[in-house]
Amino acid sequence: MRLRTVLASTAAAVAAATCLTAAGPAPAAATPAGGGRCSPSVTLDRFSDALDKTTFQGTFVGNLSALAVDRDGSLAALSDRSSLFALDARTLAPRAVTALADEHGAELDSEGLAVDRDGTRLITSETEPSIRRYSRDGRILDRLPVPPSLQVAPEGRATANLTFEGLTLLPGGRTLLASMESAISGDSAGTVRFQTWRRGKGGHFGLGAQYAYRTDAGLGVPEVQATPDGRLLVLERGFTAGVGNTVRLYLADPRHATDTSRIEHLTGQPRVRPIAKTLLADLADCPTLGATAKQPQPNPLLDNIEAMAITGRDRGTLHVLLASDDNQNPAQTTRFYRLRVRTA
Repeated sequence: MRLRTVLASTAAAVAAATCLTAAGPAPAAATPAGGGRCSPSVTLDRFSDALDKTTFQGTFVGNLSALAVDRDGSLAALSDRSSLFALDARTLAPRAVTALADEHGAELDSEGLAVDRDGTRLITSETEPSIRRYSRDGRILDRLPVPPSLQVAPEGRATANLTFEGLTLLPGGRTLLASMESAISGDSAGTVRFQTWRRGKGGHFGLGAQYAYRTDAGLGVPEVQATPDGRLLVLERGFTAGVGNTVRLYLADPRHATDTSRIEHLTGQPRVRPIAKTLLADLADCPTLGATAKQPQPNPLLDNIEAMAITGRDRGTLHVLLASDDNQNPAQTTRFYRLRVRTA
């Protein structure tokens, strides 16, 4: 979601945007040597600010809301201003950019991204909300159904800018899962719905089960990624003015959760089993590795972290890439983080 921080004045933001001069591919990610543990389960290897306040082919490289590994091994990076970048997986240098739009040619508030097995892109927009399938060159191929209750009011019970933030395909590619960022009207605060779709004939997705996920107090869900064994990595994030961001990484298991698709209001019913979760790390506990922050943060490494992708695995350890959404704001940074996460 775009507005998750105290922004500088509009004039300052516009001035910063118009003064950008770094164009073309970014240099190889220059990061401090070494790394360190954030927790017994998570190690931060390095971070990179190489793309901060840069442009590529006339498009601002920032506002990043989602990451995915493409079929050719490159990274797909989604901007919430209707741009999809192809990045070099090693250096993060932009290689291409594709403009996105809805059926009427209007821009999206694009937040979630999954690359399907045929290379097409499944992309959420949180204004309606919606999930559309796009070709590699940005043409709309399909649009998935959305439950009425998850639509933005007055059509539904969701709040604008607090809908489909995370998107992931579960192992095998037959189930798609989207995470709402915040609770819908009538549900208890902090109870977030995760909606699934099942692939049917012709490859089209139809509505599937829905689950409840309980966030920590004051936090929302900006991203979710399926692990190879069918569990989920879930980011929880919040912002407090004058203090900064809270970002926590959880391992969650939806496999024994109650299907809540037919439960109108989630208010702590004893027979509703939410998705179980285990804290992997609070990123404020990571080593700073020399990072600096442009506004107050509990750890200068932190920013508005919103994007996540699993880029590889090795003997029970996942290689995870995170990215922050700078909101095209001079007081924030587009920063990438490379983590190793133990889930066993």
